[in-house]
Amino acid sequence: MSLKLLFGFHAVSVRLKVAPKSIRELHVDATRRDQRMKQFLAKAEEAGLRVIDSDDDKLQKLAGTHRHQGVVARVEAIQQSNSLDDLLDALTEPALLLVLDGVTDPHNLGACLRVADGAGAHAVIAPKDHAVGINATVAKVASGAAETVPYFMVTNLARTLTELKERDIWIIGTSDDAPHSLYEGRDFKGPVALVLGAEGSGMRQLTRKHCDELVSIPMMGGVSSLNVSVASGVCLYEARRQRLA
Repeated sequence: MSLKLLFGFHAVSVRLKVAPKSIRELHVDATRRDQRMKQFLAKAEEAGLRVIDSDDDKLQKLAGTHRHQGVVARVEAIQQSNSLDDLLDALTEPALLLVLDGVTDPHNLGACLRVADGAGAHAVIAPKDHAVGINATVAKVASGAAETVPYFMVTNLARTLTELKERDIWIIGTSDDAPHSLYEGRDFKGPVALVLGAEGSGMRQLTRKHCDELVSIPMMGGVSSLNVSVASGVCLYEARRQRLA
């Protein structure tokens, strides 16, 4: 079984919490024993994990970056829902999905997953082409959300959107030139998929054509658009606000 890397306190701590038995190797900075590290090591010991003391050079080589915070783990992949259909079939509340079209920056994807986790989105969907997959950088930026939010990369995004419509999931895209804003009477209480494109290029035309409606995020200052992760947060939390009302 192939192993993947996680690094940083947040990413490894979440894995330690949700699936400690999937951690095959746990490397920590042998010179770091501050309070945060002591608390982390106590949790690792409680879970029965063997900790390998390593130096900074070894940790950098494992993580591929110096931003490892002194914690690197080699882990087994967590088995999530086998398919988007399986996940949707198991839902007991209206679906709340985030669709990312053309997001290739791992930092942006990690931030989007973190927002999706916080807002209670059921899954994040992206095309296999022109999109980034889950890697160590994504997991680090996601602060554990890469372990908790299902991420489905689909072969044909337009076809997937059509299949979501067949499930009565309303497809709402975001665009600067949309006729209505996010806050103008939009109803997010029912099953909904929010579609956002990458900064600059935005959604592809084919993706745009498959949206049931388009909304904009009001921009009151001098900048013309938001980072995709910030825009995802604005949209998802508006949906969550309505569902909690």
